[in-house]
Amino acid sequence: MTERKAPRRTTGRKLNRRDFLKLGGAGLAGAALLGTAGCGGGGSGSGDLIFAMGTDTSGTLQNLIDKFNKQSKGFKVQFREMPTDTGQYFDKIRTQFQAGGGDIDVIGADVIWPAQFAANGWIADVSDKFPESERQKFLDAPVQSLIYEDKIYGVPWFTDAGLLYYRQDLLEKAGYSEPPKTWTELQEMAEKVKQDQGIKNGFVFQGDQYEGGVCNGLEYIWTNGGDVLDPNDPNAIVIDSPEAADGLAIEHSMLQEGVAPQSVSTYTETETDPAFLNGDAVFARNWPYMYALAGTEDYPDVKPEQIGIAPLPVAEGQGESASALGGWNMLINAASDRQEEAWQFVQFMTSEESQRIRTLEATLLPTRTSLYSDQEIRETVPVVALGEVALKNARPRPVSPYYSDMSLEMQEQFNASLKGEISPEEAVGTLQESLTEIVQAGS
Repeated sequence: MTERKAPRRTTGRKLNRRDFLKLGGAGLAGAALLGTAGCGGGGSGSGDLIFAMGTDTSGTLQNLIDKFNKQSKGFKVQFREMPTDTGQYFDKIRTQFQAGGGDIDVIGADVIWPAQFAANGWIADVSDKFPESERQKFLDAPVQSLIYEDKIYGVPWFTDAGLLYYRQDLLEKAGYSEPPKTWTELQEMAEKVKQDQGIKNGFVFQGDQYEGGVCNGLEYIWTNGGDVLDPNDPNAIVIDSPEAADGLAIEHSMLQEGVAPQSVSTYTETETDPAFLNGDAVFARNWPYMYALAGTEDYPDVKPEQIGIAPLPVAEGQGESASALGGWNMLINAASDRQEEAWQFVQFMTSEESQRIRTLEATLLPTRTSLYSDQEIRETVPVVALGEVALKNARPRPVSPYYSDMSLEMQEQFNASLKGEISPEEAVGTLQESLTEIVQAGS
């Protein structure tokens, strides 16, 4: 077995504008919107409600907390920063829970955490407070990420999904009027445009051995009709299938056929951005944040008007596109003795008004469906309109209380398959055994 890499970290480094614009994708892959570790004041003896999340360089997070505190009666909210790396953040929160809950009342949580927290009884069931009539006002995938054993354990806050970026200007010059619908079409278009226009790479994406690599691998599996868990039984592993193996084979073929560079197996978002925005790639799979970087001081070569955005392609004969869901939810600590106050704060932060502010001022993608028809948002944050179909078709990664352990296994096998060190069939076979062992050990 290959050695597992430590998570990539930015601890101790202040986020600049470029890093901040990455908040959605980088967070999903390991470092979203989170600043350096530490405490923002408060504590169990302060009398204040404690909210855990990370530093937001746009200032919108603290501004909203200040706005809430001005109108709040009887209590105030204090913001507590958590570690930059989401793995460290997860471990710190889990340690507090295991020690009895700690003094944090409300948690800004990665979409992959709720099932594990809920299974251990660490977060509050809000099914009565957040009924179906209210859930329908939010995008479905973020809502699904919060459901465990038919109960819901939080409220969606902001979202993220994998998108297909393409050089619209180059495709038009090559005679293409629309983006590829299938992975085969993408490969054909990429090769033609590379040759016609002298572009270095056809396609770039995130293939490194980390959480972002899991998201990419899952998208190939999903768009080929495969899955990891049985939709009707979350404890049943079904990844050892021809569909899943064929999906990973398509991913490997991108390198094998020279459509993507061999170095894609070590790419994260940090390498994807310059590869596409410096004009060296025809296509890129990335998160919505990248669109806002086009034409900036860091990336002046490719302008926003040269870029198109589409849902991810599918395998031949498959129907629907699927993107890995990212983003963050609002959870309430089950051990908090201030459940009603915590719920008031969650309602405020996830309200249409608050989400609208953060979308416009921080380029965050909302979870409330009504905001996708907001004209100012569509004009100010173009990726909302350009990527709307993909965002609405996003799928949660396997919703399981054992996801953190499952992810480590998928990181390793997906990366080895991509590099050609093992066959796709061997990768899914190994994962069938290891993931089943993880579930059985936890049951």
